[in-house]
Amino acid sequence: QVQLVESGGGLMQTGGSLRLSCAASGRTFSSYAMGWFRQAPGKEREFVAGISRSGISTLNTDSVKGRFTISRDNARNTVYLQMNSLKPEDTAVYYCAAAFASTRIASEYVYWGQGTQVTVSS
Repeated sequence: QVQLVESGGGLMQTGGSLRLSCAASGRTFSSYAMGWFRQAPGKEREFVAGISRSGISTLNTDSVKGRFTISRDNARNTVYLQMNSLKPEDTAVYYCAAAFASTRIASEYVYWGQGTQVTVSS
């Protein structure tokens, strides 16, 4: 069993930055690829970024490419999402998830955190 706990969400103005953290416990963290998803009101859950077990390979999506960066620190059992140049359209609940291999498909993730709210004003 893997437990995931997100933190770092909050309110930020347009153009600002936030760093989300996802702390993992349970099974060996380095055994899992990790991903970030988000869900805005009235919209489906959207893949944001993913990272391989080693941290060497990453996945992203066009809507955040060049603004968001995923990283991981296996020594600290933590994955991060650095969010720069925030826009109101980034407002959503952000979820951390674990999978057996890097993927953009939500159903392939086997563990999920509870989510953290990110709100971007204006």
